[in-house]
Formats: sequence, C-alpha cells, structure tokens
Amino acid sequence: MDAVSVTLLFLGLFSGVALFLYGMGVMGDGLKKVAGNKLETLLYGLTSTPLKGILLGAGVTAIIQSSSATSVMVVGFVNSGMMKVVQGIGIIMGANIGTSITGWILCLSDIQGAEGVAALLSSSSIAAIVAIVGLLVRNLSKKETHKAIGDILFGFTILMIGMSTMKEAMAPLQNNPFFMGMLTKFSNPFLGILLGIVITAVLQSASASVGILQSVAMSGFLPFSAALPIIMGIGVGAACPVLMSGMSSNKNGKRTALVYLFNDLAGMLICGTIFYTVQAIVTHGGQFAFMDIEMKSVSIALLNTIYRILTIIILAPFIKQINKLMFWIIKDTPDDVEDQADFDLLEERFLRNPELALTQVGTVMNGMARKAQKNVMRAFDLMEDYSVEKFNLIQEKETVIDKYEDKLDTYMMKITAIGLNKNQTRQNSKYLHTVSDFERIADHACGISRAAKEIVEKKIKFSDDANRELAILYSAVKEELDMTVKSFTEDDIDMARQVEPLRITVRMLCAELKRNHIVRLQSGNCDAINGFVFNDLLTNLERIVAHCSNIAVAMMEFESDDFNTHQYLKDMRNSEVSDMAKDVNYYSDKYSVEKAVGKAGQDK
Repeated sequence: MDAVSVTLLFLGLFSGVALFLYGMGVMGDGLKKVAGNKLETLLYGLTSTPLKGILLGAGVTAIIQSSSATSVMVVGFVNSGMMKVVQGIGIIMGANIGTSITGWILCLSDIQGAEGVAALLSSSSIAAIVAIVGLLVRNLSKKETHKAIGDILFGFTILMIGMSTMKEAMAPLQNNPFFMGMLTKFSNPFLGILLGIVITAVLQSASASVGILQSVAMSGFLPFSAALPIIMGIGVGAACPVLMSGMSSNKNGKRTALVYLFNDLAGMLICGTIFYTVQAIVTHGGQFAFMDIEMKSVSIALLNTIYRILTIIILAPFIKQINKLMFWIIKDTPDDVEDQADFDLLEERFLRNPELALTQVGTVMNGMARKAQKNVMRAFDLMEDYSVEKFNLIQEKETVIDKYEDKLDTYMMKITAIGLNKNQTRQNSKYLHTVSDFERIADHACGISRAAKEIVEKKIKFSDDANRELAILYSAVKEELDMTVKSFTEDDIDMARQVEPLRITVRMLCAELKRNHIVRLQSGNCDAINGFVFNDLLTNLERIVAHCSNIAVAMMEFESDDFNTHQYLKDMRNSEVSDMAKDVNYYSDKYSVEKAVGKAGQDK
C-alpha cells in the first residue's frame, strides 16, 4: 500500500471511531434522560448484598452503554458518603459485565441482506429505518421523554454508521499479507494485552476498542489466539478514565476507582495464567487447535462476555477481602481514624437515653469545630506555601466536614423526635443552630484555598503594604477562630462574649483594607486582577468571623431563657461606655494597620 492509501485508511478508521464514540454518547445521554434520576437512585439504594450490586451494575451499564460512566458515578457516591466502598465493589464488578452488551449491539452491523425483501435486514437498511423513526419521534413529539427516545435512536444510527465506516476503512487490508502477519504477532499474549491496554487508554472506552476489534474481524483474518489477549488488555485500559475521576476524590473515592483497575488486572492475571498454563501442559508447549479459529463479530462479542463473566465469578466471593486490600493500599491517617471514631459515636441505640445521645453529639460537634478551624489554618498556610497536595487536602477535609454536618443534622433531628426535658431541648437547639456555622467556616477555608490557587496560577503579587495588611487581618481572624472554638468546646460563656467585639474589629479592618486597596488601584500600585483576588480574600475572612459571632451568640442565647439576641447585639454595638466598646477599642489598637505601617517604616 502506498502512502496515500495508508493515509486514507487511517482517516476512515479514525472518522469511524469518532462517529462511534459520538453515537454511543448520544445514545447513553438519551437513555439517562428517559430514566431521569432513577438510575442514580437505584445505584445507591439497592446494594444491600453483593449479588444485588453486581446485577444492578450490569443492568445500569447495559442501559447507559458505559462501564466507565457507571463506575465514575459510583466513585462520586462513595466520595460523597452516600455509599460505602464495599457496596461500590459489587456495582463495579457488574459494570464490567454490562459493558459487553455493546458488542452484541454492534453485531447488527455484520448483518448482510441478499436481494429483494432480505435487503431490508442489512445493517445499512436497519440504520436508515432507525434514523427515520428517530427523526419522526424527535420532531413530532412535544414531551421531553419522547424527544430523548428520538436521541437514543439517532445515537444508535450514528453508532452503526461509525461501525460501518470502520469496517469499510479496514476492507483493503482483508487480503494484505503484511496486515495478516501483524495480526498473527498479537497472538503473543504480552503484545496482545499491551495493544488492548494502549488502544483503550487512548479511546477511553472499552466498547469502542471492542468495536474496532469487531471491525477488524469483519474485514480480515483475526485468530482466537490474538483476540483473547487483546480483550484482556481492553479491560485493563478501560480503568484509565475511572482512575482519573478518582484523583480528585477523597480516600474512599480513590479506593473505589482503584477497584475498577484491580478487578480487570486480577481477571487478566488469573484467567491468563490459568489458560496459558493449561495450554502449555496439555499441548506440551504448543497451542490448542481452536486458537487458529477465525473470529467474527459475534464470536468476539461472545468471547468478551464470557471472559468478563468468568472474571466476576472468580472475584465475587472475595468482595470483603478486596475491600480490605483497598484500605491496606490506601491507608487512613490518624485524622481519618478520628473522623470514623466520631461518626461511630452517633449510634441509634443511644437515642434511648437522650442525655447520653446529646453527650455523644457534643463530642462529635467538638471534633467538627476543631477540624473546621484546622482547615482554615491549612488555607492560611497555603497562602504562604502553595502546593497541589495541600490544596487537595483542604478540599478533601471539606468533604469530611460536610459529612459531619449531614450525620449530625440527621442524628439531632432524631433526638428532637424523642422526649426531651427543658435543658436537653436547649442543648439540642444550640447544636442545631451552630452545626451549619462550623460547616460554612470550612467552606470559606476552601474559598481562601481557591484564592491561593488563583494567585499561583496567574502569578499574582500583592504590594508590600497589602501583604502587611493581610498579615494583620490573618492574625485577628486566627484569634477570633481560636476563641470561638475554645469557648464552644469548653462551654466558656465568658470567652464567648469576647467574640463579637473582635468580629466588629475585623469588619472595620476589612473596610479599611478595601479603602486602602482602592487608593493603591488609583495610584497604579495595584491592578484590577490583583484587586479581585484581594477582595475575595477579604470577603471569605469577614464571613468566617461572622459565623464565629453566630456561634458565640447562639451559646449565650441558649444559656439564658430570656436572652434577646437582637437586643444584645444592639446594646453592645451602640453603647460607647459598655464593656463591649472597651473590648473593641482594645482589639482595634492590637490590630492597628497604622501602627504596623509605622513600625515597618522604623524597621526600614
């Protein structure tokens, strides 16, 4: 073949792959729209046993035509705490079986009609009929569900056209000696597996790789000896998109993503080792007679399905052991162990004793408070010393703190439903009012981390004056947060009274910093891009202390029956001779920008 022929062949092949992937995506999206949110509900609602999980994973994947999409969805559920890792393992195993359905659909493209009425059974005729029906359904229906059915039919048509395009592109190679010889080389298990891994890793789709294999089989001689190792490699290569989705997840999300790779890798090693060892023993170093059988589209679909089912049959009894292995590979830190210990305190059996249940809630709330404070400290450190690992850790801990809020809210609502005395009702109400404030403090830690990321990515540099002012503000916020968490965890009302004066000081400090920044903008010492990030930082810091004030006020409010929050704050803020005013003056002097600038000038 000359250079032009080779170029045309690859263009035809890649255009067919592009159409195939696009058609599969359109068809999958249409199926999701028809199912609505039922697929997601099924995924995390019907996994009480491993068998149910496997069947569910197979069914959902058969519907959306993508094991990667199903597995990425499961990684998301595990990452958010909706599902445990052990539940996800069963679904991912089932997804490996469900993805083989696409190969059977593609067998339709191998149908060839004869003449007359039989010609209507050809793949091109089927695609044309489906396209016409899809067009009518899409344009004549008003319901979104019906329009989605039209999308499914269109996606199927595009998929079939893509398959036919690949088949036509490969047709010139049917009797090419070089091509036939190259295919025979992939009968070497190592080369065949490597090819399957590479192709699937590039295409990000096991179904597409199987489709290419079927188009090769329809256009030329593909022996069983080459098809088997390539299919083994395809399963391993399909783990790439799932692993990529797990990179930004928490540890449980990463463990779940790793399960996908482990399943296919273990299946390849176990099945491959057994098959080739038995072959070597039985044939005395030769190969089975059926290894030279010419594969067709249907036989490849059958081989793919059998291989995947065998893999799951082998691994399914060891789901608990696989779960333990994932936790051994990705180990928990002391913080992770502490988190789980906190969650374990919220036991249903403690609800029989309200006093004990509230004690457990208090312990868990204290853990949440300290973790929110620690995440803010991480964000401050990130401003000084940025790294991707530190940034990701802050996001991961934010997810954990969200989980704290979810579990505490659920548990406290259950406590509310049981009989509580006056003091217990007051205590439970205090926790209900403050849990969201601690969660929001952690949210703003993430806001600061995003500002730090933007500073690094855009190579933003603040002026010396801006950095000095921010350092003062950081110190004030750190003291406010430390005071809030300490007063809450130690139930120190006197210390809680100091929180509001410092919040007022921080608010005034932020206003002063904004004014100073405008002056720098007008004088040309700062630009607009820097200004956006600077203001984002101030907003996050101001909101952190606002939530600290909410927590402190809630503590005082539920300490006294006749406490009036609005009157308390009004009296504190309006009185010039009150203790509040004295405290504000103290903190304003302690965190004075003017003093800091003067000291900096003296140091120079």
